[in-house]
Amino acid sequence: MPTRMKDIAEDLGVSLMTVSKALRNHSDVAEETRRRVNQRARELGYEPNLIARSLAGHRSFLIGLVVPDLMHSFFAEVAKGIENKVSPLGYQIVICSSGENTEIELREIKLLLARKVDGLIIASAAPRASHSMVELLEGRNAHYVLIDREVLHMKGNYVGVKDDKMGFLATEHLIEQGCARIAHLRGPLVSTGKGRLHGYQRALGKHGLKVPSAYVIGGGYQGGTGYSAMQHLLQLKPRPDGVFCYNDPVASGAIRAILEAGLDIPRDIAVVGAGDVHYSDMLRVPLSTINQSSFQIGESSAEILLACIESKTPLPPKRIFFPPRLVVRESSLRRKAPPAR
Repeated sequence: MPTRMKDIAEDLGVSLMTVSKALRNHSDVAEETRRRVNQRARELGYEPNLIARSLAGHRSFLIGLVVPDLMHSFFAEVAKGIENKVSPLGYQIVICSSGENTEIELREIKLLLARKVDGLIIASAAPRASHSMVELLEGRNAHYVLIDREVLHMKGNYVGVKDDKMGFLATEHLIEQGCARIAHLRGPLVSTGKGRLHGYQRALGKHGLKVPSAYVIGGGYQGGTGYSAMQHLLQLKPRPDGVFCYNDPVASGAIRAILEAGLDIPRDIAVVGAGDVHYSDMLRVPLSTINQSSFQIGESSAEILLACIESKTPLPPKRIFFPPRLVVRESSLRRKAPPAR
């Protein structure tokens, strides 16, 4: 017979509720009791009956995560942050990718709700909420948190950074490093792309710099598109002496194009990305970037979602913004590095 929670409770002389809470790392249980319960559970080879637990608690203990790109390190870091909060409580994450396609995104959300997930964390591909998405989420009374990308006409929970501030920090850093012809490889037409573009324009305006419209070019959100967009910029006369890229993958593509053209980074062209993904300091030219607290975004979104799931009454929406931080490396360092912001 498989070991039951009841067996652990009788063995240790504690209540069944105490064992249940200890195995879920509930804060009501003393640390020493939690340690004893978990140790005895391991010794007896206890495996939780997930189906029974779901039926008893009227929950699936599943969290749905919808992201636009599974391969992007930013979203991998976010997922790690979510897992860090939900896994000790017995939840599992089901991850889906929209591929920046709003129709696929809506389909994946429908599938996750059909699987009875307890809540959703969504980095949406949609710049504005469609009637279908609002009707689906609100009609099902679904618990959800938007991350990274704000969606117009959706008033729910949100966790991210101020993208305008990211664009401003990156561009002003290039100006401080002596760049006067700064280009921007912009991202998709969602809140992140629009916000970073606006921050770039605001920094140029503050310092009285004007650049040709051709200096702003779509760079997408992947390395390949950054590479081809940078090749186009290199044909301009005069060519840019600095470039702010929508994210680090785009910046890595831009760096490749610049180096293949026989130019020096940062002497000929300085480069700044955004996101501070895990490989940014390991590129051929270590990349200056903007850290946006990806792991903390995951943790915070999970905390909000868990609070919504646990609450017996609807909670007011929360909006949390982490401050972006400039990380200076060799790709932009023409002068002495300023202190981190």
